[in-house]
Amino acid sequence: MKFVHTGDLHIGKIVNGFSMMEDQKHILRQIYEISCKEKVDALLLSGDIYDRAIPPAEAVVLLDHFLTDMEAAGIPVLLVSGNHDSPERLGFAEKLLEDKGIHIAGIYENKLKEVKVMDQYGEVTFVLMPFVRPAAAGAKNSGEAVAHMLSGDTEQKGRKVLVTHYFVTDKGREPELSDAETTVHVGGLDNVEASLFQGFDYVALGHIHKQQKIGQGEVYYAGSPLAYSFSEAGQEKSVNLVELGGNGETAVCRIPLKPLHGMRRIRGKLEELMRPEIVAAGDADDYIRAELTDEEELVDPIGTLRSVYPNIMQIVLVKNEEKENMVYTSRLEEKRKSIPELFQDFYEMIRGEKPNEERMEAVRAAARKAGEEKV
Repeated sequence: MKFVHTGDLHIGKIVNGFSMMEDQKHILRQIYEISCKEKVDALLLSGDIYDRAIPPAEAVVLLDHFLTDMEAAGIPVLLVSGNHDSPERLGFAEKLLEDKGIHIAGIYENKLKEVKVMDQYGEVTFVLMPFVRPAAAGAKNSGEAVAHMLSGDTEQKGRKVLVTHYFVTDKGREPELSDAETTVHVGGLDNVEASLFQGFDYVALGHIHKQQKIGQGEVYYAGSPLAYSFSEAGQEKSVNLVELGGNGETAVCRIPLKPLHGMRRIRGKLEELMRPEIVAAGDADDYIRAELTDEEELVDPIGTLRSVYPNIMQIVLVKNEEKENMVYTSRLEEKRKSIPELFQDFYEMIRGEKPNEERMEAVRAAARKAGEEKV
């Protein structure tokens, strides 16, 4: 059994005011060509198919064309909804599309969708688990929600692959993130432990944009096929090509993708960055973040740079950024203070005097109690 795993397409995404539609069309064509060249048995798309719940019309048209091409090539597509998707909209006509080899798990309906695919060794079961918020699964957190959804799957034997979209950790160790992951993870409520996926021969994850393996098992984020923030500049994007043997043994290799426009940073004085030899050192059509080291005031620096770097997305004045970092550092120092220290500072600011020992002891006792309850 051979399949391609990717996800986090975010079709319709706009980055720093630039539509990524042409970039996404270019990269989807590569995914189609890789799938055809490798003669895969399936393509797995692990959520965040669209960038927002109500995607623009051109995003829907692009996905339509892509799925139509995959169906014409005879390659089944298995996809789940992610936290950016509307489960209902993504899952439109999913039962009708099954006959065409397009298997969509948009809405969770108290049972996980399973797709059986045959190879020379027999049957492989692909389990499709869409992103579900804890309350919708009657759970307190994502870990409980996933455990509940998988609970009906424990007795099934044979080779199994899971396709899903969650924030997966390994014994509390979190995956590497980028600025493009906008979800805020509060208190571990979103964490799903990789140990919950025991019994699957391969787990095809979406949600995190950097390709990486989680834990000791065959649990993988394929990463997004395109860079969507400058924290991803320099990362080589790819898809996972997975081969599953007759006994469930797994071989995973990365196939690189070439973007229509690279995403990179340049740094220096404005005059230096405009020099022909500097411009020629890279692709001037890349998406650019320019970090300007000039001390003097500049007049329309982004307009000046755009005359030679047409796709410049951001400029940063380093002198201003350093000031912001100093403020941020001072705030971090505040965060390192204990609760009694913070109370004392607040009391002095409001009352103009230090709190007496009786008040401070009451605060210390409350802080100790809160710490014990947290533990």
